[in-house]
Amino acid sequence: MTTFFLAGIIQGSIPDSAIHPQEYRKRLKEVLLKHVPGADVYCPIEHHPQSLGYSEAKGLEVFFGHVEQAAGSDCLIAFVPEASMGTAVEMWEAHRRGTPVMVISPLRENWVVKFLSTRIFEDLDVFEAFVRSGELERMLAAGKGKHR
Repeated sequence: MTTFFLAGIIQGSIPDSAIHPQEYRKRLKEVLLKHVPGADVYCPIEHHPQSLGYSEAKGLEVFFGHVEQAAGSDCLIAFVPEASMGTAVEMWEAHRRGTPVMVISPLRENWVVKFLSTRIFEDLDVFEAFVRSGELERMLAAGKGKHR
């Protein structure tokens, strides 16, 4: 079994209690489950859809729990169409522990994206082609996604 953590923008820079569209998560989960045998995909928004309304104590528990889970997964998949502080923390911890970090983002020159990513994909279509080709599975099986 290969565990995947779906990181990505949720609230981003929205100052209100609102979130960005989350359709990307369903698309990523479907492609991973279809093309990576034994994939176990964790999506934070599925487990905590009302997280913006959590108490401070519950929010802290969920935030730090997700950071730990992201870092301990076999592979972190991050969707970052714009800056996301929570995703950056998850990427940092995964990178520190040698977990492969696959990032879907146009922000190639952003230092968090540039320096913490194992691979960067310009959009969802390019990432999906990578997964469908079997290259993600082969890379993970060979341990080539691990950071130095």
